[in-house]
Amino acid sequence: MESVALAVSSPEPNAGIIALCQMVLKAVVSPHTRRNYAKALDEVFVFSELRKQPLSRDLLMEYRAQMIERELSPSTINVRLAAVRKLIEEAKRNGILGAEQAAQMADIPNIRQQGTRLGNWLTREQAKELLTVPNRDTLKGRRDVAILALLVGCALRRAELAALKMEDIQQREGRWVIADLRGKGGRIRTVAIPMWVKLLMDTWTTAAGHSAGRLLRPVSKGGRVVGEELSDWAVWSVVETSARAIGIEHFGAHDLRRTCAKLCRKNGGDLEQIKFLLGHASIQTTERYLGSEQEIAVAVNDNLGL
Repeated sequence: MESVALAVSSPEPNAGIIALCQMVLKAVVSPHTRRNYAKALDEVFVFSELRKQPLSRDLLMEYRAQMIERELSPSTINVRLAAVRKLIEEAKRNGILGAEQAAQMADIPNIRQQGTRLGNWLTREQAKELLTVPNRDTLKGRRDVAILALLVGCALRRAELAALKMEDIQQREGRWVIADLRGKGGRIRTVAIPMWVKLLMDTWTTAAGHSAGRLLRPVSKGGRVVGEELSDWAVWSVVETSARAIGIEHFGAHDLRRTCAKLCRKNGGDLEQIKFLLGHASIQTTERYLGSEQEIAVAVNDNLGL
């Protein structure tokens, strides 16, 4: 079957293409990946319309070259190409493309990333300074410092933090933990909560007056809780604003997760225990997984020096 089956240059929206895109997005578990895939598919179809060409390997190679010219990062380009490959696979599964043509169209090489991206992280003193930024005399400030504390003290991803419920905070082996946290790829881990983090959490929840449901809530300018859920983008905004207040630009929530790992290691944390804390699928990031029992009673993130 010809690639014209995936054309989008007609004035009327192609219902088949829209349905395929919806199938692709429904198959993606992570909300973050789903957003990235949706953006990628929108972009590639706009590119197809501008070129007045149906999707084909030649068009996709041109799209890849254009992304390189725009100096997008290798990881961004590769995610967008992965979304297109997923679409092609769905088209093949639904009989819109033949197996041979689908294989040819999907044969778009990823961009090799040279070296290892170190990312960004804070020193211990910078982390201490960051925690002083929110005004703890206000309800919003108490919430914001709890956000920063959970990110840097427990190495949570921002989506994990935004979805955290009061019921997830439980006691195990005589200490407070986030029990059975479902993270990236559906992997489940238990995260120990340092006492200083728990105290800041309690200060927020006591002031906010809730004991069930989502831990974090939106707060109005007037200092009142005005909703049941806080988005992960709101978490990102708290981090970016606080980091800018201490003179650090382009700093995000994931950088606090990285900060926690770095400080754990500098304070003698075992690599395997740091792997448990981060919830990595492989210890490739924290060295090869060797297998051991997670220590909850004395956790690696207790000794951050904050």
